[in-house]
Parts: sequence; C-alpha cells; structure tokens
Amino acid sequence: MGIAFSFAAVIALIGLAFIGVKGLNLHFLFGAIVPYAAFLAFIGGFVYKVVKWGRSPVPFHIPTTGGQGYSFPWIKQNKLDSPPTTIWVIGRMLLEVLLFRSLFRNTKSELKHGKLVYGSEKLLWLFGLIFHWSFLIVLVRHFRFFMVSVPLPIKIMEALDSFFQVGVPLVYLTDLTLILGVTYLFIRRVIMPQIRFISIAADYFPLLLIFAIGTTGILMRYFIRVDIVGVKQVAMGLVSFQPVAPGSIGVIFYIHLFLVSALFAYFPFSKLMHLGGVFMSPTRNLANNSRMVRHINPWNYPVHVHTYQEYEDDFREKMKQAGLPVEKE
Repeated sequence: MGIAFSFAAVIALIGLAFIGVKGLNLHFLFGAIVPYAAFLAFIGGFVYKVVKWGRSPVPFHIPTTGGQGYSFPWIKQNKLDSPPTTIWVIGRMLLEVLLFRSLFRNTKSELKHGKLVYGSEKLLWLFGLIFHWSFLIVLVRHFRFFMVSVPLPIKIMEALDSFFQVGVPLVYLTDLTLILGVTYLFIRRVIMPQIRFISIAADYFPLLLIFAIGTTGILMRYFIRVDIVGVKQVAMGLVSFQPVAPGSIGVIFYIHLFLVSALFAYFPFSKLMHLGGVFMSPTRNLANNSRMVRHINPWNYPVHVHTYQEYEDDFREKMKQAGLPVEKE
C-alpha cells in the first residue's frame, strides 16, 4: 500500500508539472513562484524543528555508549564510544556524520534452523554512504548555476567527479552512484520482509522522489537537450530576486525543478530531518561524564512539600480515632 501510494504521488507530481508547463504554459508558476514557496517552507520548517528540539528539556546526560566509560586508572577507557569531554564528543559526531560509524558497526540478525544468528550489515553502510555523499556532491555541484563565476573548489570537484571523461558531455560519477545508492535502499526496503513490515509511505516516497529527481537530471544532461543558457537565467533570476521563466528551456527542466521544490518543501516535515536531528540528539551530543561532574536539573524549580510531620500534625486526632499509628502522641 505504501509503495503504490508513494509511486502514484511521484507520478502525480510529474504529471502536474507536465500539464502545467506544456498544456497551460504556467512557466512562471513552476519556474519562480513554486521554488520560492518551497525554499521558504524548507527554511521555516527547518528552523521550527531545530528550535523545537533545542527547547526540549534534557535534565540528565543520556549519551548512548558503546565502550568502556571513565573508571579506575588501570581500566582502559574508550573515549570515542564513551566521550568524557566535549572534544571527544565532537570527534564522535564527525565520525558519525561523515562516515556513519555506528552504521558501520551495525549487525543484522535472523533465524536460521531455529537459532538466532548475527551477521554483518556492511552493504547497508556502504550504499548509505555512497547515496548521502553523492547527493551532497550533486547538490554542491549545482551551485555553479547560481553564481556568475564558478568558484575554484566547485571546478576541482567537477574535475574529480568527471575523472573518467566518457564522451561529451562529461559523465559525472556521482550521477550514477546517486541512482545506484537510492535504488539499493529502495530494493532493500522492499525485498526484506522485516524491513517491509515496518515501512510506510513516508519511507518510500522520499526514495522514489529522489530517484525521479536524479533520473530527470540525467535525462537533461545526457539525452534530452535543454537550453542551458535559459537554465542559467532561471537560476540567476531566483538568486537576484528578478525571476524569469523562459519557455524555450524544455518541459523536462520544469519537471526536474518542480520535483526538487517538492523535496525541499517536504524535507522539514519528514524523516529526512535526521539531517538536523542528529546534531540535536542528546544521546549523541552529550559527554558521558556523570562520574566526574554532578548534573543538577535546571528545571527543578522550588516546590512546596507537605512533609509527613506536617501531615500528622494536621490529622493526628483523626488518625488516632481511626486506629492508625502515629509517631507523636
């Protein structure tokens, strides 16, 4: 059910952009108004979620640990898996965000001949890493459309990305690895029964949407000719707040742009917000120093307490009549 709904939703988005541009000539709507609205939704939703998470009370240090914490001097401590200071927390976070360290150490379990067997899950780590890094590089590479002159770092990134240089235009490796990574993540979610059982439309939709974005981008670059000067005009117009929407670019570009806008608008309200959530998680961003530092809950405001002595003073006579024991006669 979730797969069918997600697939139908992506097809509907593609159809909406196609009809709007090709049939109704709504180039300005899909080339300017929708991208601006999507960007505002992305920024507003992202800030709202981060502020909301940041205001959530965390009265205790609750980091997730995977190694020996601070103890006796003769017991070796694992400072990355049980970070005692902020510096080690930063190191742990960098390894987590850039290399998916905890996912690399993840294992899978399954029943074989009535026994629970644990095995490696390195493929998930590998394709997850490929997908996320490819997506980031493709996104950064697109900044060239929004700048008058392309910065040197982006030029170097493009040169490394097109290292194999198969024909003209240059074939970017990340275009292929992005599709490869998202395809693996989708197929894994479909064919593994335990993963499919817990999957809902919110798990399938972003994968299919990103696949459609990558596919339309590849079609534009390698198979369907578009007016690249017009694409640059649209991008520069959006940045300079002087939007233009030439009709000569081609409908495939507006479909691509609309799908990207849909992803940006959907991002803050979906599971994709783990991009910001990983930095706000107290299980990751806190030091495991409870044995070294006393933590006092800052939300513990003074509360008037009715002690037992006061309670007995108020009801001593009634307690005696009821046969209840009292400390003072």
